[in-house]
Amino acid sequence: MARLFLSQKEVDFFSDITKEFIKDVAGQKIYYYKVREDLTKTNTIYEEAIEKIFNPPLELECLIEWNPSEVKTNQFGLETVKTVNAYIHSRDILDRNIILKEGDYFSYGSYFFEITSLIIDKIAAGQVERTISYKIVGKQTRIQHINKQPIGPTSEHFTDEGSIQVLFEQQRGRTETDKRQLLEDGVIDKTINTKNKISADGSVKSINKIGTSFYGDE
Repeated sequence: MARLFLSQKEVDFFSDITKEFIKDVAGQKIYYYKVREDLTKTNTIYEEAIEKIFNPPLELECLIEWNPSEVKTNQFGLETVKTVNAYIHSRDILDRNIILKEGDYFSYGSYFFEITSLIIDKIAAGQVERTISYKIVGKQTRIQHINKQPIGPTSEHFTDEGSIQVLFEQQRGRTETDKRQLLEDGVIDKTINTKNKISADGSVKSINKIGTSFYGDE
C-alpha cells in the first residue's frame, strides 16, 4: 500500500486493533526473563555462566505457535525437546520500553525456553520503519539453566493453585501495560463499558471443579 493512503493515523488504528485482539480476546501470554549480563559471572575461558541472574519476569501477551516435540536419542536414551514460536506485538514492547534479545529466556506453561532467534516478522505495507510484529523462536532449556518456579497456567493435570487459569480480564487500554494510541491522542473516546472478564462463579462445572461466568452472565 502506498504511503499516501497509510498515514500515522492508519498505522495507529491497525496497531490498536491488533492489541485489542491479543490482549482482550486471545489471552495468550509468556513470561519473559531477561538475563542480567552485568550481574552474571561468566567463565573467562569458555564464556559460559554456570548460574545466570535474571530480572523479575515480565508478562507479555502474544500469539503462540506450538510445534510438535522433537524426539532425539542420545547416550542416555530418548530426549524430548519442545520448540515454540511467539509472535510479539512490536508497538506493545515499544510502549513498555522492553528490549528483546537472543539468549534471554521465557516460560510458557510449565516449560522454559531459551530464545534462539529474534526475527522481524512483518512490517507495515512495505514501510521499513514501521515494524508490526516480532517472531521469537524458543527452544526448551534444561532446568539447571533457569531454576525458576513456572508461573501459571501450567496444566490441568496439576492440582496446585494457578495450574488452570480461571480469570481472564480484558485490558482495553486501561492498564499500565496496555497503551492504545488512538485513545492517547484523543482520536476516539473511551468506551463507557467496564473491562469485561471471565471469572469463577462459585459453581462446579469442570475438571478443576471451578465453573466460570462469561461477562457476568449467570
